[in-house]
Amino acid sequence: MECAARGSTTPCAPGPATRRCGNCGAVAYCSLSHQMSHWNDHKDECPRLEQQMRRVDVLNDFPFSFTVASTILEDSRCSFLDSIGLHRTGIWSFECCCGMQSDDSRIGGKYGEWSLPSILCPCTEPRGPASTCLSSWKDYYQWRCLPLDSPVAILLHWPITIYHCFRLSSVQTLTSGVRDKLHIHYLGPDKELYQLAVFGELKALFPGIQLHIELVGPAVPQFRDGEETSLCDYLHCSDEGCPCKSSYKELSGGGCKGNSSVVSLKLRKGFYHDKVRDILKDSYPHLIVAPNAGVAAFSSWLPTIELIKEMGVPAVFTDYCEEAANLAACCISNVTNRPLKLPIQINPFRQPLVMEDSALYLPCYSNCFIFGI
Repeated sequence: MECAARGSTTPCAPGPATRRCGNCGAVAYCSLSHQMSHWNDHKDECPRLEQQMRRVDVLNDFPFSFTVASTILEDSRCSFLDSIGLHRTGIWSFECCCGMQSDDSRIGGKYGEWSLPSILCPCTEPRGPASTCLSSWKDYYQWRCLPLDSPVAILLHWPITIYHCFRLSSVQTLTSGVRDKLHIHYLGPDKELYQLAVFGELKALFPGIQLHIELVGPAVPQFRDGEETSLCDYLHCSDEGCPCKSSYKELSGGGCKGNSSVVSLKLRKGFYHDKVRDILKDSYPHLIVAPNAGVAAFSSWLPTIELIKEMGVPAVFTDYCEEAANLAACCISNVTNRPLKLPIQINPFRQPLVMEDSALYLPCYSNCFIFGI
């Protein structure tokens, strides 16, 4: 944990910052002198952070058997993944915090697998469509007949958050406009660029829909700019005799003939406001999704938000913690001159693996809070 007064006029004391604010408990300091000198900066945010810290138990509430281990990390994400046998394993590698990276998209993108037996992962078609709107991880696991010790939610939070954003947005009422095709622009992808195969689960969540997603952001590697992928089946399991082995296929260039539900992905390198003219030639969005956006932290979002306002397209953002969402909401309202259409709320499909944050003690999860315009 970093000292909240880091960068002030005097250098920080050696060692970690362990002296926490006695009111909110969300910030820490390296020394009493730094805590006192920082009070003028902290006093306005302190009551707000105190309120957010009271929601720790709510945010840590998941139905999984591994919940305690994944939400109260005594060591690291890597240690947790190692405890369930998935550390540095295929598509899971990019959840590690040990610097495990690769420019080879095959590791976690096109040709990955769950590295789990079939009983623990959704590798085949569901037994039927979801009978009701899925509103929690428990609902999803029951529908997909998964035991609550399956860790797949750690990766599936990407596609199921898209599903949840769609359900919360006004797009779901525009069925005549969507019909059998749905276009989503997905802004600012990062580690999910190496986990694209999990987006195949959207086939089950949007049955009978041809779903096209444009993934646009500066983190797209140059050699993958313009890459197109069609996901015709689900990410497969590790069981050699499973039916998913014979049906699994990944094709580029819009294959999957005869498949009524296909998820097609196209990667674009750059900022959305710079690339949008070319994108709109091929795909006008029904919905824009911006995961873990960090709107308040990056000024590059301002022209994009202005553009979204002009387009009039529903846009849903997520962020890691409530404070980041609040700051983002202020930025968005300043640009649009209107309040959020979708107020800040907890995403029930946030990743059930706590983020190791170095700035605040606030509970942080990938795709934790949702809000939109």
